[in-house]
Amino acid sequence: MATYTMIIGIRLVLIALRKKIVRKKIKNTGLLGFSGGLFDAFGGGGWGPIVTSTLLAKGRKSSYVVGTVSLAEFFVTLAASATFFASLGVSHWYIVVGLIFGGSIAAPLAARLAGKLPQKTAILAVAFLVIVFSIRMLFKIF
Repeated sequence: MATYTMIIGIRLVLIALRKKIVRKKIKNTGLLGFSGGLFDAFGGGGWGPIVTSTLLAKGRKSSYVVGTVSLAEFFVTLAASATFFASLGVSHWYIVVGLIFGGSIAAPLAARLAGKLPQKTAILAVAFLVIVFSIRMLFKIF
């Protein structure tokens, strides 16, 4: 997954450096959502890097992408967490409640801030973060 996100990060930099960002039709959104959700639930992360970077690479506006992905990620995380806690139980419930409240506050703020950024700046910021975290994951592997 780190290699995939690294490639997407580099692609985002190239897209941001173009004079005009071309909006392409997104095909197989169900497969994109399934892949992002699977990696998020199975590997402990993946929804944000996979779905956000793919939608931005297809030319979608950053405010639309961040808001949509944040809302969908809430439901993906809720489903994965409910399954996890139903299987293992919750011994540190106060940590879970804190994460839920923090995420509920942070997601709309992130969407609002992303809407204020120029499109190219937002794409470069996402590309930078995706590349940095991909390099970090690759260094942990090797």
